[in-house]
Amino acid sequence: MTGLVPPLTTATLTTALLAGAAADISWEVWARLITPHLPGVGGPLEPAALIRSVFGFSSTLLAEVIHGIVGVVFYPLGYLFIARPLQRLVLPSLPWWLTGAGFGVGLWIFALFVMAHLVAGLPAFLGFIPLTWASLGGHVVFGVVTAFVVRWRERRAM
Repeated sequence: MTGLVPPLTTATLTTALLAGAAADISWEVWARLITPHLPGVGGPLEPAALIRSVFGFSSTLLAEVIHGIVGVVFYPLGYLFIARPLQRLVLPSLPWWLTGAGFGVGLWIFALFVMAHLVAGLPAFLGFIPLTWASLGGHVVFGVVTAFVVRWRERRAM
């Protein structure tokens, strides 16, 4: 097993950005192209609407930019420096894809419980409507893609 956290190098930051870009593109495909066709959802996932309600923004563009930066930069750093080190400490034999899926579930809880419910005052997990479950799927896709790119980059470096 390698160290719990990766070294803070250009290669690590490049890995984080590549993982974030790939995961964010995967999220967008899920959110905008697949989700509208799921039963009961009725349209795409719109995280910008949540961001606007949480922070009181009127600009959808600003909210989309914030969501993009968080997804491409900060969430993959959270995977590398928080989620995966915790997994290595608590469940060191857990497969990479389950770690990624668990990370995605954590992001979903953060989005729909912490931000939507505790901060914005919306019902917890939006009342578990079909959109809630579509959001879970998108966050799991995001987490697994993040984990896959990190694993791919680390194997290439060996």
